[in-house]
Amino acid sequence: MTETIAAYELAQVNIARLKAPLDSPQLKDFVDGLDPVNADADAADGFVWRLQGEEGNATDVPVFGDSWLIVNMSVWRDTDALTSYMYQGRHREMLARRREWFERIQEAVTALWWVPAGHRPTVAEAEARLLHLRAHGPTAHAFTLRTSFPPGASTPVSGEVPEGLGCSV
Repeated sequence: MTETIAAYELAQVNIARLKAPLDSPQLKDFVDGLDPVNADADAADGFVWRLQGEEGNATDVPVFGDSWLIVNMSVWRDTDALTSYMYQGRHREMLARRREWFERIQEAVTALWWVPAGHRPTVAEAEARLLHLRAHGPTAHAFTLRTSFPPGASTPVSGEVPEGLGCSV
């Protein structure tokens, strides 16, 4: 790993609008899967940090002032580490079922950006990055796995995302 990349870590945020309350029968499988999926993330190669509320997940952390939105935010070594985790095991299984639990949102719900190593982003930062991505498309300030940027770059790097498993919820 080069010195430039080691100086940065990859932050990601993903928001989703619930179809039903978290304690509803409709969301039982999602809620039951949170702890195991989060444990998998915590143990994944390249995982650095994730946002947690009082329950050990982030379902109780407010985002955009909307009680029907939930947020997932984490920091990873790089896009390869994040992608490797996202598209395997229990996370892949839950990702495949996301339409059962979450409304389809037309605007960007996932954003990535580089942070200095050791920095832990706030929800306000994540909201700003998502709004920037929505307004300007992928840039070095906020990007996607499909159009990513290396740390300090202004030219995108094309990302390979497995068919049918895009990041939007």
